[in-house]
Formats: sequence, C-alpha cells, structure tokens
Amino acid sequence: MNIVHLVGFRTAGRNIVDILERDVVVIGAGPSGLTAARRLARAGHSVAVLEARDRVGGRTHTDVVGGAVLEVGGQWVSPDQTALIALLDELGMDTFPRYREGDSVYIGPDGEAIRYAGDRFPVDTHTREEMERLIGMLDRLVAEAGPEAPWNHPDARALDTVSFHHWLRRQSEDEEACNNIGLFVAGGMLTKPAHAFSTLQAVLMAATAGSFSNLVDEDFILDRRVIGGMQSVSERMAAELGDDVVLDAPVRTLRWGGLGAGSGVAAISDSTTVSARYAVMAVPPNLYSRVSYEPPLPRRQHQMHQHQSLGLVIKVHAVYPTPFWRDEGLSGTGFSAGSIVQEVYDNTNYEDPRGTLVGFISDEKADAMFELPPEERRERILGSLAGFLGPEALNPEVYYESDWASEEWTRGAYASSYDLGGLHRYGRDQRTPVGPIYWSCSDIAAEGYQHVDGAIRMGQLTAEAISLALAEESLRTPGG
Repeated sequence: MNIVHLVGFRTAGRNIVDILERDVVVIGAGPSGLTAARRLARAGHSVAVLEARDRVGGRTHTDVVGGAVLEVGGQWVSPDQTALIALLDELGMDTFPRYREGDSVYIGPDGEAIRYAGDRFPVDTHTREEMERLIGMLDRLVAEAGPEAPWNHPDARALDTVSFHHWLRRQSEDEEACNNIGLFVAGGMLTKPAHAFSTLQAVLMAATAGSFSNLVDEDFILDRRVIGGMQSVSERMAAELGDDVVLDAPVRTLRWGGLGAGSGVAAISDSTTVSARYAVMAVPPNLYSRVSYEPPLPRRQHQMHQHQSLGLVIKVHAVYPTPFWRDEGLSGTGFSAGSIVQEVYDNTNYEDPRGTLVGFISDEKADAMFELPPEERRERILGSLAGFLGPEALNPEVYYESDWASEEWTRGAYASSYDLGGLHRYGRDQRTPVGPIYWSCSDIAAEGYQHVDGAIRMGQLTAEAISLALAEESLRTPGG
C-alpha cells in the first residue's frame, strides 16, 4: 500500500491519518463495491475501499446468535440471477435448495389456516380468477416496460402517479385478490404499504424478475441459499483485495474537482484519506447524503436523492430442536396479507439437524410491532407463526429479530424505491456519473434490482466504465 502517515492531524480522536493515492476509491464494501474494486484491481488499476462498518458485506450479514447461524440480511439465489451464480462458480462456492416439500399454508381474511399444494393460493373461484387476471395484466405491462428503462413506457407518467394500491382496485373489486397481489410487491419486496409506491415501481420490481408470474412464484424467487451464508461472498472478494479494504472508515467528505472527466476526488474518512482519479459511491441512495460533497452535487442529484427511501421490515428467525413442521407434511411456507407475519419459510441451514423458520413483517405491521415492548412483540410474532404451523412454533430455542432500520449505516430494508411520481421523473439519471463520481448499488440496478445479483451487475458495469475512462485518460496523456 502507498501509505504516508501524517502526524498531528486529528480526526475522530485519532492522531494519525493514513493518506492513500489510488486510481479509484470505492465507498462501501458490500457486494457492489467489492465487485467493482475486484474488477478494477484485476484490470491493473489501484483501488482502496472505505467501509463505515466493522465488517464487509453491506446488507448481507451472517451472524451467530445463541449458537445458531442466522442470515440476518439478504440470502436468496434465484435461477435468473446469473451474475451472482457466475460469481459463486468463480469463487468456488456452493448452494443448497430451500426446503419446500409438503403443503403450504394460507390464511385468508377470515383468519382460517388452509393447507394447500401447488403455486396458487386456496381462494374461491372468483378471487382466483381475479388474481390470475391481475397477474396477466401485470405480465403484459412488464413485457412492455422491461427492467432497463420503464420510464420510457408510453404510459409511464400515468402508471407512476397512481399508487399500486389504487391501481389494483381500479382493475378489480375483489379485495382479497387485490391484497394478495399487493402482498408480493409491498410486503415481499419493497416493504412499503402499497399506497406508498407507484404502479410503475411495482412493474419495475416484477420486470427485474422477468415477469410478475415469476415474482409470485416463491419457488422461483426463493430458490437456493449459499452454503456458509451470502456474506461470505463479500468476504471472499475482500480477502483478494487484502489491506486495500479499510473498515471502520465512514467517509465524511468527498471533494471532487468538477464535472470534467478524470478531475479527481479526495475521500476523507475518520482514519483514512484517499486521493483518486474516480470515486464509486457503493452505498444505498438513502446514505448518499451522509457524505458532504465539496463542491455540492448538482441540483438534479439533490432532488433525486430526496425522492428515494428504504422500506421497513422485521426479519424474524426462530430456531427449534427439529423442523417439526416437516413431520406434519408441511413445507414451512405460509402466506397471509392480513396476519402480523405475512410470509414464513423453512430457513433451516445446510446439514443442520435443527429447524429454522424465517418470517417477515413489513411496513405498517412492522410499525405496530415496534410500538410494543420486546417481550410482547415476541409473543405476538410467535403467535402469528403458530397460526401457520401450530403451537410448537411458540417455543423456539433461539429467537432473533433483524432490524436493519435501526442500523446507522443502513436505515431500512430491503432496498430503496421512489415515492409516487419519482421513478419516471428521475430514474433515467440515477446511474449517470457526476464528474468523477459513479453510483453503484442494487437499488439502481435494472436486472437484479434489490438483490445481490443486481449489486454485482452494477459493480461490473461501473468497473467497466471507469476502466474505459482511465484508458482514455492514458491515451490523452503525453507518453501514455
């Protein structure tokens, strides 16, 4: 490393600040930032990665709680996530399938738990027909809009200025059908109430999965997991970069030289300052404003970032001596738009004799749960799990709630989305570099939006763009 120790410079209680010179500084050591850094380093460019946390992985995190290994962050691998699958192959990492044998459970508006097989909820004929009709309409919109530029759809503004909640009810008077379709996007993905995001945003969410039909197929979306946990993907990449990854280094200020290509940046953290030709902001958009930019970013950026926010979800982990539900012929999968826990799955670890359930409580239901004292919240949530899988769910050996909204360097889950009208207004500019500053995260991906796959794709695209810019600079430099 090219390190110079500057004695006497005091930042956050430190007397020594490392000064690094690199071609590129990457801010954020999640899957996107590490993919970009790894690609750039392999292309022969010098890099430094500054990470605010004391670990790598971003919104992927595998932790040990009460002796149980829990994936408290992102974890799923689906067949369409080809960038992630290719990286896993490259790193020599294996996956295992989610357990799904046996019946699923559906709890409808009447509160009755119904066992069912197959990929469609056990609702009455009219509701089933309405759900199929709505899925067909959304599949057509997805095919027309695509994941790359949904804001170019001829009806983009109309779709972006009506909430998904109200659009569904314009199409159908069947409330159960509307709530069930809304569940797949609102609770399952964007973790915001369906009245808080647009129909165009819902179409984009489905387009990144290939179709709305894919989005409602949990066997497709939640297909496999990484042996050792998804965070280990970032740990493997970071190991290749070695000392060029600096932890506990939140960037406070990013100085940049102007809008000209290659104008240079200085990323200033509490412990390390990196002078570089280019910077990659590899954090979610809600954290862009945690950095002070000198000079300030252009007006368009200031406005755009204020229209992007993360949702809210409680990811609940409950570990039992055995996966008892399997003995009852249940898969561990359950859905209910009206219950506290809206989705539950068998999340048992690879070759683990114990059984693990994971449940999700999103948006306004999460608000209500967080208003309760911890013990009462636990009791209510476990009671909701028991509504799907029986009274044995009331007594786990280990119980843990992933609360990403309380984490200083995340502040929500799973990823950011626009408010009403924001996607068609700003989407085309969300990946546009500002001078030497590039943006790279799953939140602004096309394919793989909101998933690790999208983070990797954005890291690859960003590395390619910066490599090209550095090559062009070299050609312009005398003797280069």
